[in-house]
Amino acid sequence: MKAMCISDAYRPVPFEREVQTVVIVFRPESINAVKSSVRLAGWLKRRGIRVFSHPQQKMSAKVKKIKPADLKTVDLVIVLGGDGTYLHAVRMLAGRKIPILGVNMGSLGFLTENRRSDLFTVVRMTLEHKMEMRPRAMIDVKVRRGGEIVCDSQALNDVVIERGPYTQLINISMEYKDNLVGDVKADGLVVATPTGSTAYNLSAGGPILHPHVRAIVVTPICPHSLTHRPILFPDDKALTFRLLKKKQKALLTVDGRTEFQLVTGDEIVVTRTEWNHYMIRRPSHRYFDLLREKLRFAER
Repeated sequence: MKAMCISDAYRPVPFEREVQTVVIVFRPESINAVKSSVRLAGWLKRRGIRVFSHPQQKMSAKVKKIKPADLKTVDLVIVLGGDGTYLHAVRMLAGRKIPILGVNMGSLGFLTENRRSDLFTVVRMTLEHKMEMRPRAMIDVKVRRGGEIVCDSQALNDVVIERGPYTQLINISMEYKDNLVGDVKADGLVVATPTGSTAYNLSAGGPILHPHVRAIVVTPICPHSLTHRPILFPDDKALTFRLLKKKQKALLTVDGRTEFQLVTGDEIVVTRTEWNHYMIRRPSHRYFDLLREKLRFAER
């Protein structure tokens, strides 16, 4: 992986694209999100912009679903929903360097920070090149079984190895660049990016990482031993996990979606991806303002 200094890796980039094609991804359970997506599609079309919906979402008869092969032509993705909808859009992009503008239609909205009442304001600002692209690190997870890669996925928030519906705790070994860190007996492990540090990782007792930190945090879920604590690793080398107990099963969850069933002997390798994800933010955006607003951080 090419080495990057912090200033290069995380410097905001002005959004200067001439937007010709937009994909709208909405939260289908939200009536407000559905209605707003239809209104936004019409508003964009009147400005000569082509509009598509997510490949698995039907918006209206006048808006076609984007085909995966045509994603390379997309200039901007607009998400109307909560953080789960945002992560759904990230999976759709599959590593393509297409920025996402998030508008909150859910409850927390840590990734989709813009208010619904500001929808057309922030979209107009984006089209007028008054917004910035903020880079966020992503992680790649590969599962090797018998020397073959049987699962390959990417996450903006986290990768979770968990016991799932199975009753017994799982035994997991953890290595960092081929050095044994230790064995953990727990309900599971959360492997999170700085962006994902405020999600499941935080609920499991892990620390909050500023998005500019070059690290991956591993947090045990309900560990059997009190000596097992969250640990930060530099993100320039691979983390490797293995199930140790015989005839053991576990689930691999990537950004909240179950991806794969793990068995004893599987090797789970987590690395930082070579590309960043880009969020559209106002130039005035401050991370600690977001922490205080969304998480009530540092309140008495």
